[in-house]
Amino acid sequence: MLRLSNSDRMLFPTVQFAIFFLIVFLGNWLLMQHPRRWRVFMIIASYVFYGFWDWRFTGLLAGSTIVNQWVAVGIARSSMQTQRRRWLALGIAANLGVLGFFKYYGFLVTSVADTLGALGLEANPPLLEIILPVGISFFTFQAMSYVIDVYREKLPPAPWLDFSVYLAFFPQLVAGPIVRGTEFLPQLRTPRNPRYLDSSRAFYLIAIGLAKKIVIADYLATSLVDPVFASPQLHSGLAILIAVYGYAIQIYADFSAYSDIAIGVALLLGFRFPDNFNSPYAATSIRDFWRRWHMTLSRWLRDYLYVGLGGNRGSRFLTYRNLMLTMLLGGLWHGAAWKFVVWGGLHGVWLAGERWWSERRAEAGIPAAEGPGVRAVQRLVTFHLVCFAWIFFRADSMGTAWEMITRIFTAFELSAPIVTPAALVAIAVGLAAQYVPRPAVGRLLVGFSRLGPAVQGIALGVTLMIIDALGPEGVAAFIYFQF
Repeated sequence: MLRLSNSDRMLFPTVQFAIFFLIVFLGNWLLMQHPRRWRVFMIIASYVFYGFWDWRFTGLLAGSTIVNQWVAVGIARSSMQTQRRRWLALGIAANLGVLGFFKYYGFLVTSVADTLGALGLEANPPLLEIILPVGISFFTFQAMSYVIDVYREKLPPAPWLDFSVYLAFFPQLVAGPIVRGTEFLPQLRTPRNPRYLDSSRAFYLIAIGLAKKIVIADYLATSLVDPVFASPQLHSGLAILIAVYGYAIQIYADFSAYSDIAIGVALLLGFRFPDNFNSPYAATSIRDFWRRWHMTLSRWLRDYLYVGLGGNRGSRFLTYRNLMLTMLLGGLWHGAAWKFVVWGGLHGVWLAGERWWSERRAEAGIPAAEGPGVRAVQRLVTFHLVCFAWIFFRADSMGTAWEMITRIFTAFELSAPIVTPAALVAIAVGLAAQYVPRPAVGRLLVGFSRLGPAVQGIALGVTLMIIDALGPEGVAAFIYFQF
């Protein structure tokens, strides 16, 4: 089941991580009665985990910790509102400055150069070869939420060691979920007892996460999605359309798998993370989709960006503007390229359109349509709107995205040799999983928890053997490590 990574990356489904986690798991519970030693141990372990990706960026993580804690303490100690605002502005500027340099420098420079070139002005700005630190978007957003929550007086500044643990805690460090200080820091002050671990849920999440990652996401990527998106001109419109559906399932299975495993690993260490996905492809609207997809990011954008811009407190025009800006910036958060801006812009247009239609219907006194048939149509339309936007998100360029869209309509033929029965089964399973009732999963976990340790171990062992047999060779990095 666990594979030896062929690189220096410590991925979840690898022998390296299994050994690392066994050491951390034992140290976690052996040191639990010694809070200070436990904090130092967890900080060191988290930095070792992050250093496996590139040890040079452990200094960036340490610097982010120092600056944000210094700002939070400065906010708390300031008695005047103007001083508090200055501290807040400093903290936000520092975080966005670091994020902008590492993630957006090349994008901004090339965009300016291209614009000047279109105007007939030659420009050769310096281009630096900057390595994007893994997880920078996630721990930067966590740091910003902490500083803003201190400013809003939702929590006091944490002790230095507590904040260091919070920002570097390894399960969610490189790809989320985005855990807020108000959710994590109080747990550090609460005694954790290994006898009361929710191990059944933890094992279920880890097993289902490995299954989604290895059996579905990696298989769809290697057998269908990557080849079609790399050379769309070689494939029919039908193959491209199915590959788009395949990518929708791949990115869901891949990202939700990381979230599942991260939540499960945290549970085994005595911590609870917020859920990050809730059957997003069962959504009946784009608004409903964002209540289900990457929920910790959705709430972050709502609470710290949309509300900060004014939310829906102003005129209708300003509300639509705030929705668009939030989604455009949310798209840009995913990557420094125009294709991500387009992806976010599409979602912004659809969110604003849904809001406009809802308001017009309410003003006219028209009740909302209901019934199973209506919900089925809403789900079908929402899924295809989301899939259309995924084309821009996944394509390597805007040109490739437009070529794929064009071929779906102009080169559609009932021939798709690259689409195997196994790929269709993987897509179908990924879609069917969206409609499994949550109470059914709860009953399954209750039943599993009642089994004896020996039976649980056998069941997990068989599950892992099946996952290993069905999955492709090797192990691929999680998609959201790139963002």
